[in-house]
This record gives sequence, C-alpha cells and structure tokens, in this order.
Amino acid sequence: MSESFLNVRNLSVTFPTASGTFAAVDDISFTLKRGEILALVGESGSGKSMTSLAIMRLLPDAARFHGTISIDGTAIAGLDRRHMEDVRGARIGMIFQEPMTSLNPVLKIGRQMTEGLIRHQRMPRHQARIAAIAALDDVGIPDPKSLLDQYPHHLSGGMRQRVMIAAALTLKPGVLIADEPTTALDVTVQAQVLDLLVDLKTRHGSGVLLITHDIGVVAETADRVAVMRGGRIVETGTVGDILTNPQHDYTKGLIASHLTVERAMRQRHAEGRRGRTS
Repeated sequence: MSESFLNVRNLSVTFPTASGTFAAVDDISFTLKRGEILALVGESGSGKSMTSLAIMRLLPDAARFHGTISIDGTAIAGLDRRHMEDVRGARIGMIFQEPMTSLNPVLKIGRQMTEGLIRHQRMPRHQARIAAIAALDDVGIPDPKSLLDQYPHHLSGGMRQRVMIAAALTLKPGVLIADEPTTALDVTVQAQVLDLLVDLKTRHGSGVLLITHDIGVVAETADRVAVMRGGRIVETGTVGDILTNPQHDYTKGLIASHLTVERAMRQRHAEGRRGRTS
C-alpha cells in the first residue's frame, strides 16, 4: 500500500484585494499515500485549512484556484458540481474544524448520519441507522441510538465534533481530511479519536491528511509531516526526521514552542501534586 493516492501539484489559492492579489496558498505540492497519515502543520493563517477546502472544492466564491488535484489517478479539479458531489463523502471525506457550521441545524442527527450511506452505498435506511449507531459508539458517544433523534443544538461542542467524525468514518473514504479533529475534546476522547484515525489508515488503507498545529498530535499519529508557513510548504519529511532533526528555522520554532508549553504543563502538574500532599 505504498502507491500515491492523493496528488496535489502546484496548488495556489488567491483572493483579490484592494491592494492587489493575496495568496492564501502559494504553489504547494505534496502526495498522500494509501495507509498513511500526512500531517499538515503550521500556525493559524498558514494556509492549512484553505488547502483542505481547495481539495474538497469548497472554496469561497471570491477565491481563485490554480493547480491540479487527483485522487487515485482521477483529476478532480475540473469536475462539475454533480460529479464532485459523487466524489465527496464516498472517495474523500472531511472532518471540519467547526461542526456547528457543518451540521444542518434543522435536520436530526440520524438523518445527517445516514444520508451519505443511503446515497453512496445504496444502503437501506434501517441498515444505515444501524451503521450510524455503531459509528457513534466508536467515537465514545453514550446511548447513540437516542442521539439519532436529537438536533445539533441539543449537543455540546465536543459531542457535535464527535458526530462529525463518526459521519465521516461511516463511509470509510479513500482519503480523509481531518481539520483539527480533536478541537474542543477532552484528553480521553482526543486519544480515542486519534486511535480511530490510525485504525482507518491501518485496517482500511485510507490516506489521512491531518491538519493540526499540535506537535504532540503529530508525534503520536503521523507518518510524514509537511510544515506550512505563509501559504507555502517550507519543509517535509518523516515524522522522526522532522521532530528530531528539523532543518527550517520555522519548524525549529514550532517544536521549541511545543516543548516549552509541555514542560510548563508538567511543572504545573507537579506543583499541584506537591501542594495536595503538603
């Protein structure tokens, strides 16, 4: 399972402004293989999420797109709307960073969890509900059967995020884009979600594009890393090479910042334990 599955070549996303053209993504190229997790890492505003929206063909109307994108040899950049809708969900799925803007507020969770299975896999509705319940159970949602009859506004932010993850995983897409998938989740659920992503790539051979600013998440789950800054990819490599021998100053700064925060949290935890025992 080493062949290239997602190919992005010379991708640029620009926006017209009063002072000229702004490049949110500036001529980037990368590949994602089957059975691999590629982490796209960088600070807020580096172009990570805009890259994912370009791949999904969900860019704002004002955006201008340049470059080529192919999935398993099929070029998708030029597909019309109807054919692109066939690709989304079944061949390429996405876990969005903010689930409240992605879930339909007027539809029950059950409808939103099952519509992809019914459309793409021609699954009977009752069977789709069973699959949805199993997926919700996999992401740690208690009493998933009753959750199907609730609306998104009935759920907490963390619960909505888990619903989005479960919905994406039900179709087992060849490519899954996970945009900050552990945002708003507690530590236990974070670990559970990351395990699910690893399981998706291991058991189903999916390629996962993991978008994150969290170096700890990268170290725990990724196989390779592409570091973005100012719309460009400044460094790529295996997770081991990037974390132990970074070449670019920006990458070194990201890792140093993470280690500083990690040390501070360990120290605070240790001081709290000493305070409780004194």
